[in-house]
Amino acid sequence: MLSSARHSGERTDVVVIGAGAAGLAAARLLTEAGVSVTVLEAAPYIGGRMATDHVDGFHLDRTVQFLNTSYPELFRMPGLESLPLRPLARGALVHAGGRSHRYAVGGRGERSPETRADTKGVADTDIRAAARFETLVRARAGQPGGPRGARGPLTTARAIASAAHAPLTGALDQARASALLNRLAATPTDHLLARPELTAAQALAARGVPPRTANRFLRPLLEALLGDPDLAMSSRCADLALRAYACGRLCLPVGGSATVPELLAAGLPPGAIRTGVRAVSVSTTSVETAGHGQIPCRAVLVATGARAAAGLLPGLRLPDFHATTVLHHTADAPPATGAALILDADRLGPVTHTTVVSEADPSRTPPGRVLITSVVTGPASEDPVPALDGAARPQLSRLYGTSAARWRLLAAYHHPEALPAMRPPHDPRRPVRVVAGLYVCGDHRDTSTLQGALSSARRAVAATLADRFSTRFGAGDGE
Repeated sequence: MLSSARHSGERTDVVVIGAGAAGLAAARLLTEAGVSVTVLEAAPYIGGRMATDHVDGFHLDRTVQFLNTSYPELFRMPGLESLPLRPLARGALVHAGGRSHRYAVGGRGERSPETRADTKGVADTDIRAAARFETLVRARAGQPGGPRGARGPLTTARAIASAAHAPLTGALDQARASALLNRLAATPTDHLLARPELTAAQALAARGVPPRTANRFLRPLLEALLGDPDLAMSSRCADLALRAYACGRLCLPVGGSATVPELLAAGLPPGAIRTGVRAVSVSTTSVETAGHGQIPCRAVLVATGARAAAGLLPGLRLPDFHATTVLHHTADAPPATGAALILDADRLGPVTHTTVVSEADPSRTPPGRVLITSVVTGPASEDPVPALDGAARPQLSRLYGTSAARWRLLAAYHHPEALPAMRPPHDPRRPVRVVAGLYVCGDHRDTSTLQGALSSARRAVAATLADRFSTRFGAGDGE
């Protein structure tokens, strides 16, 4: 699968530049279509931002992106059908007004007639996809599953109205938030993309969502999902993220984020991936590398991050980015929150959201150890690690209801370009064909999620096959 950097004059059908999730997914799809592929990766390892470090027996992700069971590509992409997932606790714990409020996601068991009635208007394919993957997740987690093991894909939306704890902002606010999520869950994706585009903050106000409801639930949730603390993202992208949240379940891949690229890479031929090789220029028929010669080919697919892609493809628009810093702590005993996603609506510190990762995925720690992962977004993520850690500990103590003063900081990872910003106007289906023979994919061509990266890879491969290999393979539409 992997090979060291070396000069090669051998012709390959397609050169894929970048061995992150998008590049490896594209290479896997091309290989499945019978096309020979060479993947070039400038780093000494694969995975890009989905990299996982191993420190003292802990598996520590460099960036944090939650996977969602409503992402179609998680079970459509070759190799990921065996992706082992561990679900977070249903819903979220929201710290607001000095109290923690649990937004639970309904009970287990067969869906009730009322639940089935709530699904009216939702595309049948979306319901079946989410339900199918929910079953897969539960099976992989060793939990009872199947039709009688979960209520269905829309339970998150109804949880706001049925939380067992005190209302977050009153019954009216909860009803409005619940209605918003239910409407999004019942709206087909194409209809969401056809809506007038505003910022997410403007759209919420236009829809009558009270500011306190937006600020105390929707804002921290969207910040955790998309990394935008100001809700300046496109309302269409916010709608897609909230729809996915309402229809699915947040999960973590077993062993760390690197499991995703590793599974994608495992299906490629030996020697197809060459690490430590940096592409310096591209054309429709070759790639020039730094110190490793020229590689002739029939097509080139650039699957790097947005900045590197813009460097190889002049004229490609470079987006702004959201920076993050990920803090990994270990403690003597796990807090009593379980594997909940914890959101801080009060923002009494730098942490946006935090989770006891080891409660969801014990394989990420040595036996009996605890791993608490917290994410900082926005300007605070630029602070020096000692200052950031010092500011985070009192906040984490409040969020978890136990002192974090003696927690040990295992690692801190700052990524200045963790997530491409999706400010309006933003097309989540940006063109992937530069010219015939030259293509681009990545989350910067779609949405800033793993689903976006994988979806753009599929679109780029379709365009490549249609342009360059249609006679050979009978490929269909390019985009």
